[in-house]
Amino acid sequence: MALVKAQFAPGIDKQTTTYGAEGRWVDSKNVRFRTGLPEKIGGWEKVVTDKKIVGVVRASTAWVSLTGVRHLALGTDRKLYIYVEGVFYDITPIRLEAALTGPFAMTSGSPIVTVTHNSHGATLGDFVTFDSFSTAQGLDMNNEFEVTEIVDGNSYKITHTSNASGTASSQGGTGNAKYQINVGTARSTFGFGWGTGVWNAGTWNTPRTTSSVTLEATYWSLDTFGEDLLAIRNNDALYRWDLSGGTGTRAQKINQAPGTNRILLVSSPDRHIFLMGTETTIGNGGTQDNLFLRFSSQENFQVWNPSSTNTAGSFRIQDGSKIIAAKRSRGSILVWTDTALHALNNIGPPFIFGLNQVGANCGAVSANCVADVNGVTYWMSQTAFYQFDGAIKKLDCTVQDFVFDDINATANGQISIAVNTDFNEVTWFYASESSNFLNRSVTYNYLENVWYTNDGFVRTSWVDRGVYPEPYATLYDASSLPNNNTILGVTAGCTTLYRHETGFNDDGTAMDCQITSGDFDIEEGDQVFLVSRVIPDFKDQAGNTDIKVEFANYPASTNTRSFTSTTSSTTKFFSVRGRGRQANIKISSNAVDSNWRFGTVRLDVRPDGGR
Repeated sequence: MALVKAQFAPGIDKQTTTYGAEGRWVDSKNVRFRTGLPEKIGGWEKVVTDKKIVGVVRASTAWVSLTGVRHLALGTDRKLYIYVEGVFYDITPIRLEAALTGPFAMTSGSPIVTVTHNSHGATLGDFVTFDSFSTAQGLDMNNEFEVTEIVDGNSYKITHTSNASGTASSQGGTGNAKYQINVGTARSTFGFGWGTGVWNAGTWNTPRTTSSVTLEATYWSLDTFGEDLLAIRNNDALYRWDLSGGTGTRAQKINQAPGTNRILLVSSPDRHIFLMGTETTIGNGGTQDNLFLRFSSQENFQVWNPSSTNTAGSFRIQDGSKIIAAKRSRGSILVWTDTALHALNNIGPPFIFGLNQVGANCGAVSANCVADVNGVTYWMSQTAFYQFDGAIKKLDCTVQDFVFDDINATANGQISIAVNTDFNEVTWFYASESSNFLNRSVTYNYLENVWYTNDGFVRTSWVDRGVYPEPYATLYDASSLPNNNTILGVTAGCTTLYRHETGFNDDGTAMDCQITSGDFDIEEGDQVFLVSRVIPDFKDQAGNTDIKVEFANYPASTNTRSFTSTTSSTTKFFSVRGRGRQANIKISSNAVDSNWRFGTVRLDVRPDGGR
């Protein structure tokens, strides 16, 4: 008998057939490659066990205050939060404050309360906080509520956690109502109804049932200005959270800035604030131009109109239909439209910044699909992945068809990116064609130039280690309620904050991980072999790992025979009775605290009959 070694190149190859991928891996889950070998990825656990965030987080940024306190900002489709040393604080801006008298009406035995407020401006899902009201039919109304129904422009309904003791109207006496900014949308959808198609394409006054108009999901652009936070939602105003005011204060609208914007970025080290996809006439939302950008006067977020006494200015990008993303990199600000890449450079007075197009047909798909690693920028386009290190390069991707042939293009605006510098990884989280939310990920190891995929592992935002000792990331659950007792009547949809690369488990439970090889010839030539032993090679193995070996005579054969053995760190080999011309191997584990790194496998073979 002879020992045959099966060795596999690092990375996942889905561009060819399983037999064409001989000597490579073809599928993976919760596995990464490090120095050429596959291993189980690091585990994760909740940062805060008893609190969740309302809505889906679409952006996060971390920084340290001048006193050394760590802060993490989290923007969801419904709120804006600050996380500080174990506690989440709601800093969502207030759009309207009003004094009301007798606004509540209720029915005995029902938790539904109707609120009367002329021209309230609320939309379904908005949040309102009442204070200084008296108890109304047994209900304490001095709480934060979600608006659960819009009656009309002058009234809406909320849901209490208790039932009213009587039926009455004009209840509550006199108090205050504080309305947070209108909530956004959790996912991207096609726009149907009136006005969503071209002129004269259908019968007058008939809503469209098909559409090419996409209503994009809500996302945030977050950046720091000193130790303060600047934030915008797509197509919204610029807000500032003043850290010196404490965690009990909310972000405030900067009234002097343009009120309708797509992207925010602060230049470094000169600290000009850029607003992109903004208004050509400040204060007039109807003049929003998706290709127009403005920058404030240096270190002044209140001065936006250019003059001889300040350094404010503006540009209009020519290539593309809208600005999608922006990132600081190597002394430049890189700006992506949906079709092209541009660079902004500080050239000094009188123009302050110069704008140059550096590439075409290489646009970005979302505001949060771009990452910069040591001066090299990576991003996801509509059909490929790119990097820019002074020149644009399309990345050779061994899983490209797998990603782009099964992707929900409508949900592209939700795509997020993660950088894990300890493992040289850039990961994109995206939605498959059958999902409205992110449900897959694809990772590029930029040091080893290999790709791997993961079905089921997803995060909506990610902050690499630095401010915190481990990466922090968020996971959205559309079907769960946030366990936040301060908001009454809150509906489904919440986010959990996790720390990563800690332990080997999925928040204390077993992590399912696996990797499968392509078919490999047991020996060269048209010879059937009998395999009697399998000799695995692991490093740093903890707990049990399953090894499955499958044998076949032909690539398309359905007449296969497989053998699975559970191995431990003391396993030297296991016996099989495999027969075939070719085989493949699958390594998997699904046990608490299990860990492994796989080297190679050897098969004990001898020639067998030809039939």
